[in-house]
Amino acid sequence: MSGSTANPKASNLKAGEWVEVRSREEILATLDTAARHDNLPFMPEMLSCCGRKFRVSKRSDKTCDPAHTPWTIRRMKDSVHLEGVRCNGEGHGGCQAGCLIWWNEAWLKRSEPGVLPASSLQPSDSVSACAQPSNGGERILLASQTINAEGETVYSCQATEIRSFTSYMAWWDPRQYLRDIRSGNLQSGHSRGSISERILEFALAILQVVRAFVISIFTERRHLNYPAVESTGGRASSAALNLQPGELVQIRSKGEIMATLDADRRNRGLLFDGEMLRYCGGIYRVLQRVNHIIDEKTGKMISMKNSCIILEGVVCVSDFHRLCPRAIYPYWREEWLQRASLPAGNSADQFVEMSRKS
Repeated sequence: MSGSTANPKASNLKAGEWVEVRSREEILATLDTAARHDNLPFMPEMLSCCGRKFRVSKRSDKTCDPAHTPWTIRRMKDSVHLEGVRCNGEGHGGCQAGCLIWWNEAWLKRSEPGVLPASSLQPSDSVSACAQPSNGGERILLASQTINAEGETVYSCQATEIRSFTSYMAWWDPRQYLRDIRSGNLQSGHSRGSISERILEFALAILQVVRAFVISIFTERRHLNYPAVESTGGRASSAALNLQPGELVQIRSKGEIMATLDADRRNRGLLFDGEMLRYCGGIYRVLQRVNHIIDEKTGKMISMKNSCIILEGVVCVSDFHRLCPRAIYPYWREEWLQRASLPAGNSADQFVEMSRKS
């Protein structure tokens, strides 16, 4: 059973609202002996956010579960994502997945605007704080990993425990789309609040819901592979660009990428998902190379045979996956990318910004 806090939780938060993460002491009071609240783990990487203000990026009333077959969307309650707050893996063996963190509303309180940029966070301080028995945070660190009978380290994090704090939700359940509209998740952020703009925003949200539902009908019931991502009979190569964080790259065209895929839409085991098509041709910065991540199904750290690349601002927007707000980083093979060459006199940042808006 979870603990309780004297202060009421920030209920029914919506996208765009400002919140303050509660103090370490307040959060510890909400956690059970396994460092969870309503089965949602509070991880070591989260402690650096205590006492700081952020804006809610999306309400998380549902989330995808890609680790289990078949792929599903599952129901969540009382949870949100905060802008720019991702796990850096310091409390989980240096996992490089960079997952968005789920925040139970019991850990937050409404606040006035006053954000702290995500880049100024110091997650390593959190891991150090957890290791100090005097502050009560050691159970958070202890809950993040165990040693199995074979002597292997098995990690426990929010991603590995998705099925513990979510429940089954039918793909056709219309309530998920009503929650998407009410939560503000589908708002563009361009409205200045006039009646006409609010009506337009609502109409556009309805169109997104209709589109998502129609896609679900054909993909779930008709087993349609949409959008079409198919191999064109080419062979995967081992392009060694040795890309490094900060480098500017251009994502190759759909045709060029299709030529590197096998019949299962994979390149040396890595899936090219339809959600990645929207970024083809765009120019982005390399965020980091990914060499090891935690397997969400087993909790074990897996090393990639071939490094993958993640790009700044390039995330799954779930156009074809029922509007899931999880915003996972897609992984890119280096042969799907090329170093960007810009015309003289053009700013790299301008091109990156244009790619994000397109």
